[in-house]
Amino acid sequence: MDPTNLTRTFTALLRKAGLRRIRFHDLRHSTATLLLEQGVELVVIKELLGHAHIDVTATVYAHVRLRLQRQTIDILSTALDGPTSTMSSRTKGDEPPPCAATVR
Repeated sequence: MDPTNLTRTFTALLRKAGLRRIRFHDLRHSTATLLLEQGVELVVIKELLGHAHIDVTATVYAHVRLRLQRQTIDILSTALDGPTSTMSSRTKGDEPPPCAATVR
């Protein structure tokens, strides 16, 4: 399939659906992000995306991993009946969690 025709068809479908214009390649990022947020292991996502090295996958989706770490810490805090943190709507939880040890 010719990439120009794919782009043209995809753009027409987005317009017809009333969605904003994105690149076809952006669907790949959306899929990986959704899978990561659903708890799919990074190594599985790496394989699905066809990345040769997991570092590429981890680097591209690091912002999602940080948000998930923040959510996990908040869940643990609630489970331990401690105070929950309040994330600013500006950061959306993408900042590293405030703790003494680095969470990996």
